[in-house]
Order: sequence, then structure tokens, then C-alpha cells
Amino acid sequence: MTLYQLEYIVALDNHRHFVKAAESCHVSQPNLTTQIKKLEEEIGVKIFDRDAKPVKPTQAGEQILLKARQILREVADLNEFVLDEKESLEGTFTIGVIPTIAPYLLSLFLPEFVRANPKTKLKIRELQTLEIISELQKGTLDIGILVTPIEEKSIREISLFNEPFLLYLPENHPFSKKWHITPAVLDPNQMLVLDEGHCFREQTLAICESDRTRNNFGFEYQSGSIESLIRLVDKGVGYTLVPEMAVLSESGNERIRRFDSPEPVREISLVVQSSFTKEALIEVLRASILKSIPERFQKIDDYIKVKWR
Repeated sequence: MTLYQLEYIVALDNHRHFVKAAESCHVSQPNLTTQIKKLEEEIGVKIFDRDAKPVKPTQAGEQILLKARQILREVADLNEFVLDEKESLEGTFTIGVIPTIAPYLLSLFLPEFVRANPKTKLKIRELQTLEIISELQKGTLDIGILVTPIEEKSIREISLFNEPFLLYLPENHPFSKKWHITPAVLDPNQMLVLDEGHCFREQTLAICESDRTRNNFGFEYQSGSIESLIRLVDKGVGYTLVPEMAVLSESGNERIRRFDSPEPVREISLVVQSSFTKEALIEVLRASILKSIPERFQKIDDYIKVKWR
């Protein structure tokens, strides 16, 4: 078994086409095919179903590919360490950010980060939490910014801050007479929530202590946008929860109410593969983010961390 053979099977899994896989590895197609066959003969397991169109891994092959990717990542990380890359900020890095964080946090820290680190190129993608976890494990993503804990053994979590949940009300709602709200008064059937797949949805329902699947609005709205929910509330449709960063510029808005202590919060973190070696990048990115957010996010003493799974 060689590293080249592991690279070949991963390439074939990525492209599901022998010629394209060979081209990506800069070898001939017969050479790639022969090496993969030799590996299968050596371990006594068929890694790919060649009768499938396009070719796809067998059930056993899926597990072998996971191990192969892990080995290749670790070898790449070792090479990177040997080349003294650990403290370097130079390079291109892909960051995944969940949609309920990206519109609010990126504008706070990104412009200054880019100016201060001109040799660091960031490719930023909005992805849902499970997509970020999957792509980190595959090695197609370097860093994630999402809600933790995610409790994945292969992923390291670097906590940033706790962000409070706030209640956003329609005009002249009875709750407007209260300066602080308790979760117990919330009616899940009057709560606008995001579409399934968003961790913010699960946290909202957890705060309401509900797993409801319908509402009393007379319509079902599948949305991934907090802003869309806010606009509906502005028109008198129910109420919703928002992360505090979404309304930082609206501190005097009479429709916003805080929760009584202990405040429900979501923990925002950087996440990386456990084998990720760019410690300097993590430290600089973390410092840049913490510098840009309200100081109180790091000083909340009495809170409840709301999990999303």
C-alpha cells in the first residue's frame, strides 16, 4: 500500500470517472486503474463498484476512503509542519460560515482583517452546520464559524463568544409592556422559525420547549433568512427570536426584548480539523473577531447555553 494508491482512490471517489481522476493526479488512466486494482488485491476488498454508472464506492470502500482521506490529511499536515508553515499566515484558506452568523459577523471583522493580513486570502462560503462538518472532515474546508458544541471527535472547537437570543415583537404586542421576557410565556404556535436544517431553528424551539411542526398563521414559510422573519413580524405576523448581532444597530427598537437571567445564548466558535496546524491563523482570526464584537458578549455571567442537537 502506497500513498500514491491512496491518492488515486480518493481522486476516483471525487471525480467518479477514471480519466478525470487520472488527469487530476497527473498520471495516465491505465496507470491509475492498475494501481487501484493492485491495492484492492492487496487488501482483499473491492473499493469501487465498476458496474455502477458512474463508478461509486462499495460499502466497504466508503470506510476505506474515510481512512485514506484521514491518512492523506495527516501526511499533508506533517509535510506542512516540516516546511515550517505552522506560523505562516500566507496562503489561501476556505472558511465556512452558517447563514445566521455570516450576514452579521463578517461585516464586523472582515474589512480590518483583510487590511491587516494582506498575504492571507480567504474564500468564504455560507453553509449550513452539517455541511461545514462534512466538508471539514473531507478536507475541502479549512475553518468553520458556527454554533457549538458539535461534539465531533475529529473536529476541534475554539470558543469565541456567547451571543444572546432576543425576542422580536410586532408593534403594540402585549409583551411590549414587559422589559424582560421568560421563555415560559412564549407560544410556539405564534413563533416564526427558520426552515429545517438551520441550527437556529432547533435552538428557537428548544427555548420554547417545543418540537412543533406547524403554526397558526395559515401558511407555511420555508425560509433561511432571519431578515425575512423580521419583516413578517413587522407586518404583524407572530413574533420571532433573533441573535443579538442581527439587531446591533437597533438598540433603541421598542420591538426588541431581552430575556430574564439566565439569558439563553448560543456559543459561537471557530472549528477546524483536529490535525489543523495553522495555529497562527487561528489566533489572528480569533483576535480579529473578538476585537470587533460588543465587549459584553464575552462578559455574560448568568446564561444558559442552548444546544442545537
